[in-house]
Amino acid sequence: MIRSFLVAGLLTLGIGTVLAQNLDVIKERKQTMKSAGDATGDPVKMIKGELPFDLPKVQASLQTYVAVAKKMPTLFPDDSKTGDDTAALPKIWENKDDVIARYAKLGTDATAALTTIKDEASLKATFPNILKNCGGCHETYRASKS
Repeated sequence: MIRSFLVAGLLTLGIGTVLAQNLDVIKERKQTMKSAGDATGDPVKMIKGELPFDLPKVQASLQTYVAVAKKMPTLFPDDSKTGDDTAALPKIWENKDDVIARYAKLGTDATAALTTIKDEASLKATFPNILKNCGGCHETYRASKS
């Protein structure tokens, strides 16, 4: 009888652990990253010559990056390491200071670019460096989607 209660207790504990995953924050993290990805499309097309230079669109993209950079550091609580097919690697929680610093750099670089990007030439000179912020973090902290 006691053994049955122990087994039931352990099963309940296991189920509670699974339920403790913060799926809402993982969903919000994914949506926030998607917004950054969506904001990247038009400026990259402008750099490639597939779209004409459009300063308001570039600035809207940069504003998205600034907002993402502020929000993302809050979206990695310890209860969001797994679940909902997250691509976040465990390294994030082992190196949170680095992750926070990377988002701060993204925010700083995007904010500076709001004043330095004025035309196609300055877009081509500045925007790729902002994308390096994203790529460097993805290489280190995001599981490959292959």
